[in-house]
Amino acid sequence: MSATVADVVDALAGVKDPEIPVVSVLDMGMIGDVAVEGEHARVVVLPTFTGCPAIDVIRSDVAEAVARVDGIASVSVELSYEPPWTPDRISPEGRAKLRDFGLAPPSSARPVMIADIGLPSEATCPFCGSTDTRPDSMFGPTPCRALYYCNSCRNPFEQFKPV
Repeated sequence: MSATVADVVDALAGVKDPEIPVVSVLDMGMIGDVAVEGEHARVVVLPTFTGCPAIDVIRSDVAEAVARVDGIASVSVELSYEPPWTPDRISPEGRAKLRDFGLAPPSSARPVMIADIGLPSEATCPFCGSTDTRPDSMFGPTPCRALYYCNSCRNPFEQFKPV
């Protein structure tokens, strides 16, 4: 049986982001290209954050998932920052999953920055939808996320840092 690009993409749908396991690398728009030539598959991954500590795990998980596709005998996984990943690459389903998880999806709008800490001055609360929010700490659980607080519903939440 010959594997197709669609077969590989189907396999990638099951590769979860190790830091945010409710979304896949496809949901996050991290797959830049997929090619299949004979029994070899090549996948290009676009990291969401320079220096992302999870990239080695993502690369390994992508390779393992694609290697399980019938008709694929070898896999190469390449990292690329060209084109750069942007929040616009997150699928609508991915944005919904992030909100349901309690993580504010990044906005594609150019953020108004708070000069002293370099974070957007507001973010949309994933719990109540309010923009009456404030940054709480630029240091979230991972290097690509910051902590915010919603003044409306009084919930803390995480927001992706600007790219």
